[in-house]
Amino acid sequence: MTRPVRASRAPHALPTITTDPATVAAVAADLGAAGFTVERLDSLWGAEAAASLHRGSRVAALRALAQRETTPLATLATLFVLGLPVSRAHADAAFPTAGVDGVVAAGLLRHDEAGTDDSGLPLDPADALVHPAVDLRPYAFVDDLGAGSWWIVSDLGELALGTALGEEHVLGIGGATTTLSGLQLPVRVHRVLDLGTGCGIQAMHARRFADEVVATDISHRALDIARFNVALNGLDGIELRHGSLFEPVAGERFDRIVSNPPFVITPRREGVPSYEYRDGGMVGDALVETVLRGLGEHLEPGGTAQLLGNWEYRWGSDGLDRVRSWFADTDLDAWVVEREREDPPAYAETWIRDGGTKPGSVEFDDLVDAWLDDFRDRRVTGVGFGYVVVRRAPHDSDRPGGATRLRRFERLPETLGSNPAGLGATVARALDAAAWLATHDDAALAVAHLRVAGDVTEERSYWPGNDDPTVMTLVQGGGFGRRVDADTALAAFVGACDGDLSVRAIIAAIAQITGADEAALTADLLPRARDLVLDGLLLPAVR
Repeated sequence: MTRPVRASRAPHALPTITTDPATVAAVAADLGAAGFTVERLDSLWGAEAAASLHRGSRVAALRALAQRETTPLATLATLFVLGLPVSRAHADAAFPTAGVDGVVAAGLLRHDEAGTDDSGLPLDPADALVHPAVDLRPYAFVDDLGAGSWWIVSDLGELALGTALGEEHVLGIGGATTTLSGLQLPVRVHRVLDLGTGCGIQAMHARRFADEVVATDISHRALDIARFNVALNGLDGIELRHGSLFEPVAGERFDRIVSNPPFVITPRREGVPSYEYRDGGMVGDALVETVLRGLGEHLEPGGTAQLLGNWEYRWGSDGLDRVRSWFADTDLDAWVVEREREDPPAYAETWIRDGGTKPGSVEFDDLVDAWLDDFRDRRVTGVGFGYVVVRRAPHDSDRPGGATRLRRFERLPETLGSNPAGLGATVARALDAAAWLATHDDAALAVAHLRVAGDVTEERSYWPGNDDPTVMTLVQGGGFGRRVDADTALAAFVGACDGDLSVRAIIAAIAQITGADEAALTADLLPRARDLVLDGLLLPAVR
C-alpha cells in the first residue's frame, strides 16, 4: 500500500527583483570596483575551498576568510556566494555607489533593524545585519569569440537556505548550463529563441552569435531575474516574453532555438513539489515530446535547434526508439545523443535531492515512494538523458538528389568527449558534414578527396613478440572523443587520406597491394568512410 506524501514545508518568502537602470548600473560599478570575478574569488579562499564549495560545504571558505582582512570582495563573497549575513557597516563599504538601501530595494539584499543588545540598550545601526536575498556570483566562460565573464543573479540555494527549495525557485549556473551553452552553434545568425530561459543565461550566450534573441518563460519571477541579469551585464537585443512553451512566439520562426526545458519527470500527486525551473506540468516525458514536435513550425529553412532533454524507457520499448518516433512524421534532420541512463530509484533520488530534501528523512522516503509508484504504474524501466540537435532543411522542397534525412540516435558514454565548451563547433561541423554527404551519393563520394582531421591519432596494440598489431583504433582528440576500431584496410585507407588522391584511387591502390577484390573493398570502405566523415575523423578536402 502506498504511503501518503506529506505536504512540503512552506517555502521561504522570495524577494521581488526590480530592474531600475540607475540602481543596476550602480550595482555593476560596485561589483567591478570590488574585483568580484571568478579568478579573484578563487584567490580569495584558494582552490581547495573552491572545490569544497562545489561539493556543497562552505567551512573551508569561511576558515580562509577568517584569516583575511574584510574587504568589499570578501563581503560580497560572504553575502552572495556563501549566503551568510554581514554587518551593515561592511555592506555599506561594499556598495558605496549603489548604497545598501538601493540594493535592498532592487531585491538583492534584506536588512534587519538595529534592535537592542542583551541589556536593552539600542544598538548602533551599523551593527545591524544585512542578509543576502539572492545568489549573485561571477561566471566566466570561453567560446569561439574568446573569453567572457558576467555576473549572474539567481535564487538562494539549499546551502544558504538550509531548507528545501521553494517551488518558484529560479536556478542559477549548473552543469546543464555549461553543457547547453557549449552545445550552441558558434555560427552567426539573425534571430534566436531561448525556450524556458530561467535566469537568462542561455539567452545571453545566444546573443553573442545572434542579432536578436527572444527569451520566454512561464515564470514571471524567472523573467524578472533574467531582465536584471541582462541589464546588469550591459546587454541589449534580448526580448523577454511570458508564456508556456511556444505560445509567446505563435506564428514566428527563428534561425536557431535553444532550450533546457523543464523536462524532469515528476509524479502528478498531491504533496509532491512541482518546481517551475524543472517541471513542465505534464506526465512523464510528454513535455520533451511536445517541444521536439513543435520545433519544425518555428524554425526557418536551414534553422537549427540545440536542446537538453530526457526520455523514458518502458517495458518492451527502447528510449531512443521512443524519441525516434517523435520525428517520424517530420522532415527534420535529427541527431540525438544519449549520455547517461538511470534506473527509476536513481532518477527519483537525484531529483529529490536536487530540490533540497535530505536523504534519510521521512519526506525523502515518501517522495521516493511516490516516484517509484508513478514509474511502476506507467511501466517505466529507466530514463535516458542527453542532447538533441535538430535542423530544418534549407528549402521546403525535396532534398537535393532525393537525399535522405539525417536520423542519428546514439549512445555515447558520459566519459567520452571533451569539455562541453567545444561541442557547439563539433555539432556545427557534423551538420555541415551531413549536408555534404546528402549531396554525395556513392559515385560522387568515390571521386571526392578526403583528409584526416588534425586531432585524429591511431593506437595499435600488439601481442608480445608479434610484428602485426592485434588491435588498431582511430582516436578523435576533440569533439565527442570517438574511438573507432579499424581493420587493416580501413587503417590503410585513412592513412592515405591526405587530400591528394580520390577515394576511388586510394581503394584501388589498397586492392592492388593486398590482392583484394576492388569492388568488394569499395563496398566495404565507402559506408565506413561516410561514418568517419559524419563523425569528423575525415574531412572533405578543399581543392
